[in-house]
Amino acid sequence: MTPDMTKQVLTATAETVLARRYYLKDAAGEVCETWETLARRVADAIAKVDKDQDFYEEIREEFFNMIYKLDFLPNSPCLMNAGTDLGQLSACFVLPVEDSMDGIFTAIRNGALVHKTGGGTGYSFSRLRSQNASVRSTQGVASGPLSFAAVFDAATETIKQGGKRRGANMGVLRIDHPDIMDFITAKEDQTKFNNFNFSVGVTDIFMQAVEDGDEYNLIEPSNGQVVRSLDARMVFEKIVDLAWHNGEPGVLFIDSANRDNMTPQLGDFEATNPCGEQWLLPYESCNLGSINLAQYVVNKEIDYDRLKETVRYATIFLDNVIDCNRFPIPEIKEMTLKTRKIGLGIMGLHDMLIQLEIPYGSEKGREVSSAVMSLIRDASEECSIEMAEVKGPFPAYDPSVNTYKPRRNAALTSIQPTGTVSMIADCGSGCEPYFSIVMVKHVMDGDRLIMVNKLFEKVAREQGFYSDELMSKVADTGTVIGHDEIPQKWQEIFRTAQDIAPEDHIKMQGKLQKSGVDSSISKTINLPNDASREEVKLSYITGYKLGCKGLTVYRDGSRDHQVLNTKEGSAKDKTAVVSQRGPVKRNLPDTLDAKRYKVKDQQQKSVYIIVCFDENEEPMEVFAKFPFDNRVDLKDKSTMWTTTCRLVSLALRFNVPMDEIIKQLDRSSGHMLDLPAQLSKLFKSFMAGTQQGFSSSCPECSGVLRFEEGCETCHECGYSKCS
Repeated sequence: MTPDMTKQVLTATAETVLARRYYLKDAAGEVCETWETLARRVADAIAKVDKDQDFYEEIREEFFNMIYKLDFLPNSPCLMNAGTDLGQLSACFVLPVEDSMDGIFTAIRNGALVHKTGGGTGYSFSRLRSQNASVRSTQGVASGPLSFAAVFDAATETIKQGGKRRGANMGVLRIDHPDIMDFITAKEDQTKFNNFNFSVGVTDIFMQAVEDGDEYNLIEPSNGQVVRSLDARMVFEKIVDLAWHNGEPGVLFIDSANRDNMTPQLGDFEATNPCGEQWLLPYESCNLGSINLAQYVVNKEIDYDRLKETVRYATIFLDNVIDCNRFPIPEIKEMTLKTRKIGLGIMGLHDMLIQLEIPYGSEKGREVSSAVMSLIRDASEECSIEMAEVKGPFPAYDPSVNTYKPRRNAALTSIQPTGTVSMIADCGSGCEPYFSIVMVKHVMDGDRLIMVNKLFEKVAREQGFYSDELMSKVADTGTVIGHDEIPQKWQEIFRTAQDIAPEDHIKMQGKLQKSGVDSSISKTINLPNDASREEVKLSYITGYKLGCKGLTVYRDGSRDHQVLNTKEGSAKDKTAVVSQRGPVKRNLPDTLDAKRYKVKDQQQKSVYIIVCFDENEEPMEVFAKFPFDNRVDLKDKSTMWTTTCRLVSLALRFNVPMDEIIKQLDRSSGHMLDLPAQLSKLFKSFMAGTQQGFSSSCPECSGVLRFEEGCETCHECGYSKCS
């Protein structure tokens, strides 16, 4: 840091995240970095690519300044690994899955090597022949994409046991694959495919058939033949129903993505990275970084000149990352160097609009956001064209196909999740609105700590309506809306994700997509808990018509009951019922509905678990059943499982909340296939498929997981389910 540079002060949350995940540690596990030395480590490593150039010292200092001052931050692998022996700087990859045993297991091997270095992978299973299709080489029949997806999932589970970053996968199947219905319903049982996000690759033909009420064809990928037809609306309704229940499968508009394919001569897009914002060709990698828009508002105006300057250096930075990256396998290196794609994105969009005093959900908010994104795209392309004149265009550039000017990078922009990175920068995630303005954090001895958004606190104090009582009320209600103490103008400006109409979320995504985003956008369309399936359907249709390339719809509480609520609780919260004479045990009705689940124990033996529930889908009893119960060798095992299930049943009848039971099972588990782990996963699956949902807490710090940018993220320690 130069003597005239102001020391950058980070928040306590940022320092916690950095210490847990980013700062280098010595042999004793002690932190041996500061924010300044981390910024210098990363800047020096990336600038070193141009050490023989006249501008080397210039970019070295500019790289340091924009990282240290939080104007621009690269993706997590770059912050973690730049300048270290690992040197793997990309966040995510797309790997091909060919229709052969060799191709399938090559993909599994390559995925394992990617996960070992901390990357996430996207796979399309659309090339695999359908279940029961003929296999000429063996004179047998195929087992289908889902059977192999289970092998990919198991491989990821094994790899993640030994690493600090869990493997994450995107699994895609085209809507016209013969096994599409099995794929759509695959995650109804949420004990399966826990290392995958599943998305359906939706085509224009399918969407037209939905609109017209027609059937559409299913095509066998091994021979291109039509095998049968399905009612498009029936299939669409099934996707909508499951999205309403728990958010999966997602939807990817594959034809929309391919219309914007910058290198069609190399093939079509088939899959995205795990969070969906990067459409990549087979073996391509994504190289991401985000500009903090909160830093570019001065006196209620955007400093476009300084923003353009940051875009220029960020584009150079991301291009250099490609050259100093250590890729997991040679095929990824070859393809990445061939197209040199980068993903320059944004964070702090809501912060920028708040400082401009413009509501996020307004037409003006969308127009300003569009103008800013267009400027970023134009400035990045201008820089990429200039770099091409010095270093040459990306090698796959073909003027007979690529009608744009020769440039260094085939693709330039995307809007990615910035979970932990935006925590470091203390700004809103990506292009998302804030989820909450005032939050409650429980600390030691039961104290209640009120955490207030810095921009809201500043306005409230300046405008004279700040009070501890008001902040507590906002925290308890989860919204600034409806509080008479807060002027109407500021209620509108500080509307959060749950206060913004779903159509305004979709309009913002569509506007940004058409305003300079080459690839795609990771954004969540938030719906209230009482949203209907019709509203989910309308969200998908609207997103498609607005040109979105994919859509994540999240109905509050559908995946993790009450997790996303910022308030303390309500009369509806489930607690144990206690009378003056002690706990009250619920009586069982004569008839209960039930669901049966088949699980495997540590010896890979089958166990059947039956969950009985009432008319409100509240679980009331749990049973364990073994095949051949009378076998002597199963006696001890059967007794253990049966006893545990009886104790769980007793707890349920005394109104112990299921999330508390799950929490205790998770704490008792020592292996992913032991009794507590199996019951925990099963109960989560059951609850996720009901109107009750299930609670979800951070596995690393027990903080609350929030669902945003298409992923579950902890804002206390930085854990993300997708990284």
